[in-house]
Order: sequence, then C-alpha cells, then structure tokens
Amino acid sequence: MRSAFRGFVFLLTLGFVSPVSIHPASAADLITFWDQPQRGGNSFNQAVPDQAYFNALADTGATWVRLTFSKWKATERDFLLGSADDYQAIPAADLALLRGALDRADKAGLKVVLAPLSLPGARWQQQNGGVFDQRLWSDPVYADQAVAFWSDLASALKDHPAIAAYNLINEPAPERGTGLAENGTAADRQAWYQKHRGTPRDLPALYEKLITAIRKTDPLTPVMLDAGFYANALSFDYWPSPLPAALADGRVLYAFHMYEPYEATSAPNMKRAEPYRYPGVELDYGTGRQIWNKAAVQAHISAPFDWARTQGIPANRLVAAEFGCMRFWSDCGRYLEDVTDILEKKSAHWAFYAFREDVWDGMDYELSPSEPSGRFYWLMEEGRGDELKRNGPLFEILGKRLKP
Repeated sequence: MRSAFRGFVFLLTLGFVSPVSIHPASAADLITFWDQPQRGGNSFNQAVPDQAYFNALADTGATWVRLTFSKWKATERDFLLGSADDYQAIPAADLALLRGALDRADKAGLKVVLAPLSLPGARWQQQNGGVFDQRLWSDPVYADQAVAFWSDLASALKDHPAIAAYNLINEPAPERGTGLAENGTAADRQAWYQKHRGTPRDLPALYEKLITAIRKTDPLTPVMLDAGFYANALSFDYWPSPLPAALADGRVLYAFHMYEPYEATSAPNMKRAEPYRYPGVELDYGTGRQIWNKAAVQAHISAPFDWARTQGIPANRLVAAEFGCMRFWSDCGRYLEDVTDILEKKSAHWAFYAFREDVWDGMDYELSPSEPSGRFYWLMEEGRGDELKRNGPLFEILGKRLKP
C-alpha cells in the first residue's frame, strides 16, 4: 500500500468508517484530567476489547486504560503501521478497529492512553522472531517514518473524546546492547548519553521530533513519554533537561514502569527451586548488592520524582504506567501492597499490569494463585473465558486503591 490516508475525513469518504463514529472537532484539553491522581489498568490483549471488557475495568473503579493495539490482527504485517519495515500509511481498516475500541472505552467512562509496542524500525521483539529490533536506534530513516506515523495517527484521532494521552512508544531501549548496565549509576548513564547524544539512540531528541510533528496537527492531546531502558525509573536522570517542545507545550507526562527487583517479580523466578523472596532478597543492583524491601522499592520509585523536582516538573506529570508481579509468587501480595502504598503516598497516577490479558495469565490478579495456567489456556481457547473464577485475593489489594 502506498497511498497516504491523511486524516479521518479521507477514511469516511472511502466508506471504511461509519459517520456515526465521528466526534465533533471540539476535544477538551485533557491535560486537566491528569491534575488529580488517576488509577487504571493496562490492556495488552490479542483480541480487540469488547464493551463488556471496558465495562468490567470501569467497574473496578479504574478511570483510565493504557491500551496497546499492537497485538491485534492486522490488515497487513503490523497493526496500524502496515509494516514496521517501511511505514507508508495507516491501513484504514486497522484505524476503524481502533476507533471502535475507543468508542467502547468512552461509553464505559474510561479515558485511554494509546501505547504502541512497535514503531517503524522497532518491531516488538515478540513479533520479531524473538530478536530485539535495533533499527530505530541505528538508522535515522526510521525516526522519519515514526514522525510520519504519529503525525498521521494524531491527525486521525485528535478529536476523539476518550484519548487522554499518546504514549509514543512502550518501553524504548536505545541503551540495549551498548554496554550500559540497566540499573547502573547515574554517572554511567550520563556519560552514555553524552557519547550517543545526537545519534539515533538519542531518545530525548526522538521524542522532540515526535512532539513537534504531533503538535502541527493536534495542539491539545497530552503526550506521554516512557523513560529509556524499558521505562526504567532510573533512566530519566540522563536527560539534561525537559525537552524544549515539552516546556513550550505544557501537555507532557513522564512515565516509568516498576517491576524491580525483576529477578523476583517476573516469570523466571517461578522456575527456581527456591524462588527469591520479598522482602529480604539480595540481588545485584547498580555497582553492588541491594537488599530489596519497602525502603528499596521506595528509593527506586522515587528516582523519577526526584529528577522531576530538579527540573521543575510537577509531580502530577509523573505516571507509573505499569507495575506488577507474578500471581503465583507467594510474595506478590506483599509487593503489590508496598508499591501501591508508595505510589498513593506520592499521589501518583498509576496503572497496574494487566487487566484480563487474554493470552497470558501470569499477572491477572483477579484469578486465584491456585487457578492453574492450564485451565486458563484451555478455557480461553474454547471461548469460555467467562467461566474463570475471578475471586483472587490479590485483586483486593488493587481494588481498595481503585475505589478508595
């Protein structure tokens, strides 16, 4: 496909979208949505969410959903991108599916943060044969394609009332493969940035280009920026300052993810003969060893807030956009309690990972830890997911925060 469909009006004239889904060109300035703490969940489903899904999330007390579309069945190779190898235009049928999902979220009373897993030259590893796609971080042609993609998407969706932010890319990792330690020292990160500043690995520079392009067509919708190294909470501290476009714009949010200590919260820990425990596990961190307890979790989460304060960025522009732990982990409840307690005391925006994911049950806290994965996959394959018992005690921890 080589024809460019720039804007929703073209889609309407081609008959791909029903006139009833048009929203008037009077979108509110939704940065005000973020003036007060907002709590939500992540939607990383393979199937396009239906109305019942969004209604169920809203019923938990969530006010927003961080929605990725990259797993949905695409018209071409990659959903919305056509091809991450060579972006030309947004496939109209893909955009129609996305607009339908946004309409349903809006009907449920949820605000939406759009979060692509892939951009041109950075196809999500799980859709790339397990290979980390470095092209966006090595070839400037893909930055230009990413600019074109976000310009097209913002033009098409700028007036949709559900959208509370564009999260420009999920978990960017330009640092990967360059020798920088993920949880290394601030000095190491800053030295790394000085070495790579002005190259395709310059994440702040890429964000600057994307924001500038978006604002040419959409002056109001907030933009959410993940920190580098997979949205690691430490990785803002190499940014020399807020982006010029962000300072001029005033509608920028800064996002981080919280899974540390990853060796304990993630699936590989469940395969150990004796899984790491929390609190108390001692693991490599920075230049030494870290004993992980609530104080250590708080120190890690506090890093982006400390950076924001030095840059004059209000705390209500920081978002813990993902956090979680394996539901089978015996210490998951204690971990969720500590993380949410810390975030609540900071009056932070947050979204747990994940709400009723349809192809993986590892972080579905509505399920009991005793609910076997085999039964989950069997019922989902049979189209009988509604038979799963959603009475897991872990969700009570989140529920009391979602409905304070």
